[in-house]
Amino acid sequence: MKKLAFILLAASTCYLLSCGGAVGTSEKAQKNISNSEAVGKMFETGDISKLGDYIATDAVDHAGPQGDIKGLDNLKTMFTQYMGMMSDVKNEVVKSLGDDDYSMVWMKQSWTAKTDDPMMGMKAGEHGNMETIEVCKHNADGKITEHWSFMSMGDMMKMMQKSAPMPMEPTQKAAADTTKK
Repeated sequence: MKKLAFILLAASTCYLLSCGGAVGTSEKAQKNISNSEAVGKMFETGDISKLGDYIATDAVDHAGPQGDIKGLDNLKTMFTQYMGMMSDVKNEVVKSLGDDDYSMVWMKQSWTAKTDDPMMGMKAGEHGNMETIEVCKHNADGKITEHWSFMSMGDMMKMMQKSAPMPMEPTQKAAADTTKK
């Protein structure tokens, strides 16, 4: 009898573990993950009308191209600019993790540049792709209050090589050398 009980316990444990990451995840954690993934989907659809449903009005994006971007209205402006620069956006979620305070979404992203983008080192019509991990801090309502983005080193190096500044003219180089002394 003990042997049968042990086998049943082992089988049910294996079954529960095979159900995936949702086992033991709180409703709050699931909402945090869902909200983070929804923001990624907005880039695919181009519709940011519900951005305020997922991001707090006083949110801070620490991954802005020039530094922190503060406030929902400024984030809407940035999202609109990004969407004006790219088409055919796809954000494939590889893995999502979360708890009651944070979510982390590993994404494979792809797009086509609509315009020349010197920051990303892309010309209009070029196809781009990269992998990122998007980390978000959430408030009690599940809205994103802070965001960080971490890009794979290989993707970052490719962009840096493409967007490297032009070599200096000899007179610029001489001027730069005298300022170092």
